[in-house]
Amino acid sequence: MRAAVRQGVSVALATGLYGISFGALSVVAGVGVLPTMALSLLLFSGGSQFALIGVVAAGGSPVAAVATAALLGARNTLYGAVVAPLLGARGLRRLAAAQVTIDESTAVAVAQTDRRAARAGFWTAGVGVFVLWNAFTLVGALAGDALGDPRAWGLDAAAAAAFLALVWPRLASRAAQGVAAAAVVVSAALVPVVPPGIPVLAAAAAAVLVGVLTGPRPASPAALAAHGPTTGGGTPGHAPDDATDESDESEARTP
Repeated sequence: MRAAVRQGVSVALATGLYGISFGALSVVAGVGVLPTMALSLLLFSGGSQFALIGVVAAGGSPVAAVATAALLGARNTLYGAVVAPLLGARGLRRLAAAQVTIDESTAVAVAQTDRRAARAGFWTAGVGVFVLWNAFTLVGALAGDALGDPRAWGLDAAAAAAFLALVWPRLASRAAQGVAAAAVVVSAALVPVVPPGIPVLAAAAAAVLVGVLTGPRPASPAALAAHGPTTGGGTPGHAPDDATDESDESEARTP
C-alpha cells in the first residue's frame, strides 16, 4: 500500500503541475478566469479541457467545442467500468470516485497487485490530481491573464501541442498507430472546408470505424466454453497468460 501511495503522489505532482499550462492557454484563448476554473473543478478531464479550449481558440462554435470535449470525456465511462469493482464504493463515496476517475487514477489503480493497494493508489492519485490540478490551473489562469496576445508568445498553437503530448504515449501499438493515422488524414482533409471543431468529430468517427474493422474479434461462445474459465492474478479484468497455460496443462493431465 505504501508503494501505491507513493506512486499516486508522484503522478499527482506531475499531472497537477501541468494545470498551469491549461490555465494560461484557456485564458489567452478568450475563456475568462472563472469559466476556466469551473472547467477544472466540474469537468476535470485534461484531454477534454484542452480540446474544448482548442476549438474555442480556433473560433469554433460552442456546440462544436462542447461536443468535442464530451466525445473525449466518454472514455472515462470505460475507466469507471474497470475501477468500480475494485473500489466497491457506495453513496456519496461513489459520486466522489466518479469525479476523480481519470487516466491517472485508473492507471495507478490497475497497476497494483491487490485490491487494498488498488484502492489506496486510486484515491491518492485521483484526489491528489484534483487538488493540484485546480490549484495550478488558477496559477496559470492568473499568469495567462497578464500575457496579452497569445500569438506574441506562440501560445496560439500550444493547446494542440499539449493535447498531442497527452495522446502520444498511447500510440505504442500498430493498431493504435493505424487508428491515429486514419483520424489525422480525415481531420487534415476537412480543416480547410468545415468550421473548427467539426474535423475533430469526423476524425473521431473515422477512428472508431477503423478500430471496429481492424480490432480483435471476440471469441465465440462455443470457443469460450471449450477453453473453460481462467483464474489467477494479474491486471483486473484480465486473466494472465500463465494462468491459462496452467489450466490447459492441468486439463491435459486429467484422465
